[in-house]
This record gives sequence, structure tokens and C-alpha cells, in this order.
Amino acid sequence: MREIERKYLVENLDFISEASSSYVIAQGYLNSDPDRSVRIRKTSEGGFITVKGTSSENGMSRFEWEKPLSTKEVDALLPLCEEGTIIKDRYLVPFKGKVFEVDVFKGANKGLILAEIELDDEEESFEKPEWLGAEVTSDHRYYNLYLSKNPYNQWG
Repeated sequence: MREIERKYLVENLDFISEASSSYVIAQGYLNSDPDRSVRIRKTSEGGFITVKGTSSENGMSRFEWEKPLSTKEVDALLPLCEEGTIIKDRYLVPFKGKVFEVDVFKGANKGLILAEIELDDEEESFEKPEWLGAEVTSDHRYYNLYLSKNPYNQWG
């Protein structure tokens, strides 16, 4: 139940031609406390409820518990979420034995493109594609929870 991931800015749209699939995500927060956030996420095939704990100091790991929900359940819960729903297109991009999840944000976060990679260990090494930019793993501004309250297009 521990999630280990690293997060990066994306330099360009070259990843799109390498993607194995993509889908739209809508997500909101029932609880936006960073110590124990509760997220509702909707995709074309249903959704999930996810509880996340506080991130480690370097931002790479934290507690995560997730359960699938039916479309009916997600549709009932999303209206209960706090203000600041996030909408994004997610691309799954295989690269050298790993899969990068690349999010192209819409709405109030339009213009932001982030890539995440889940790892088995914080020290695990992996190859980086050319379109991958600066690492922002430890920068809380790039967490979806922060973006739901402080949209990217308002950063100035």
C-alpha cells in the first residue's frame, strides 16, 4: 500500500505517437487534507476511490489505498467533492520496460503536461525519454491536490 513514483514536466508532445492508449480522467476530492486526502476519479470504464497519506520528505513515496467504483457510484460521489475538479487526458507511454503516465491537463490547468513513473524502489534507475523535462517530484505545486485549489493558469 505504499506508492513510489517520480514526477516530471514534459518538454513537447512527442510522447503522443509512442502512447499505447489514452483516456479522459475527471477527479475531485471529498477531503483535501494533504495528510489524508480522499479522491474520486472517473474514467470511461468506471472509477476509483483513493485515500492518500502524507508524502515522504523527498515526495517520492506515500501511503495509497484504492478501490474500484462503478460508474453509478462515481457519478453519485463526484457532485459531493470539493470545488476544483481536475480534467485531464492520460496517455500510457511504454519506454524501455517501464510505463510513463503522461497527463495533459484541461480547463483551469490547461498548458500543464506532467509525466509520472511508478517504481518498485526509491533508488530504482530507469531510462528517460527525450521528451521528459525537469523533475518536479518534491514540488508540491505539481500534485493534483494542490492543482485542484491553485490551478496552473493562475500561477502568474
